[in-house]
Amino acid sequence: MVNNCFGDLPKALLSIYSVESLLDQLTDYMWEESEIFDSYPDNKCGCTILDLYSGLRFDYLPTRKDVEQLIQERSRYEQKPVECNLPSKKGFFVYHGIEGSIEGEDYPVGYDGETKMGDYFRYLMPTVYASIEDFPEELRHGIVVSDIVDFTKDRLFDNDKINEYFPRMYQE
Repeated sequence: MVNNCFGDLPKALLSIYSVESLLDQLTDYMWEESEIFDSYPDNKCGCTILDLYSGLRFDYLPTRKDVEQLIQERSRYEQKPVECNLPSKKGFFVYHGIEGSIEGEDYPVGYDGETKMGDYFRYLMPTVYASIEDFPEELRHGIVVSDIVDFTKDRLFDNDKINEYFPRMYQE
């Protein structure tokens, strides 16, 4: 989930001592840049599927087909990790927080309901899914979990309900 300081983070996550260090370690691991964890799961060799996308970020592309083409060009799983191939290479869903300098400047193209800044929309989807086992045991406690979210179905998370969606951290 990419929020760029617009979407809230779950309180369960923010309550962790040294959460910034833990998130840095998770990020380094995700991008295969970790100095601590150098063993990564096998490449999923899947595909990246575009779901919703930012009207603000992609305003320079005239059609959805143009955005899909751009995503496909950048999502090859043989490349080093980049955002567009996190689904195809790693099996991750990618959600973005709605941004903007004023309300309504950004919106998820393809979503029919009402949204506001900070809501998270499903941007990219994998065809082969990651699991908790794809992360080192030492980092798993930094992953929030939910009993009600289904990433395969849920396209938008209301920012005001982020703590309801993700109330606790992963524990073995």
